[in-house]
Amino acid sequence: LEGRNLRLKKFPAVPETLKKKRRNFTELKIKRLRKKFAQKMLRKTRRKLIYEKAKHYHKEYRQMYKTEIQMARMARKAGNFYVPAEPKLAFVISIRGINGVSPKLLRLRQIFNGSFVKLNKASINMLRIVEPYIAWGYPNLQSVNELIYKRGYGKINKKRIALTDNALIDLIHKIYTVGKLFKEANHFLWPFKWNEEKDHQFCRKWRCGQQGGPDQQAY
Repeated sequence: LEGRNLRLKKFPAVPETLKKKRRNFTELKIKRLRKKFAQKMLRKTRRKLIYEKAKHYHKEYRQMYKTEIQMARMARKAGNFYVPAEPKLAFVISIRGINGVSPKLLRLRQIFNGSFVKLNKASINMLRIVEPYIAWGYPNLQSVNELIYKRGYGKINKKRIALTDNALIDLIHKIYTVGKLFKEANHFLWPFKWNEEKDHQFCRKWRCGQQGGPDQQAY
């Protein structure tokens, strides 16, 4: 009899407010899991895209290097001298104030500001004019990588922003290859800034090489 009474005994009903809280908690948990899964898939897709781009750019850079070597070998085999193509990219650092020249011209508003410059007849003549006030040279791929990765900042609405890894591969490619979007990519970059006390070795190296700008092949 006592066992039957125990079986027939009813448990107290769960309050509606508690049921509602449980439902809301379950729905919120499901939404969070879905959002987390979507973000995970998005990161995976982005990583795959970045990997494919990096692979493509690496292949392009390697092909450029192989072409240069092949052309030099062919010229040597024919008994000629191979003259490499003129560099298309320069990196310029202001080492003293420029009198009579607008600081916006090379985007060098302050001393020890640096920026990339697309080389053509007009820009080379301009560099020659301001050569006593600047140090410049031809950066290689490694130099462009290090500059943008270690010192690069972007510019949006005249404000400096940090660069994310997702954007760096494309940005480096546009700068190094001096392609169609070089101007946009270069203007997106905030001018590089050096501190003479902290970066004295770098600044001294450029200061010593300022008289022979084109001889500063890479740093």
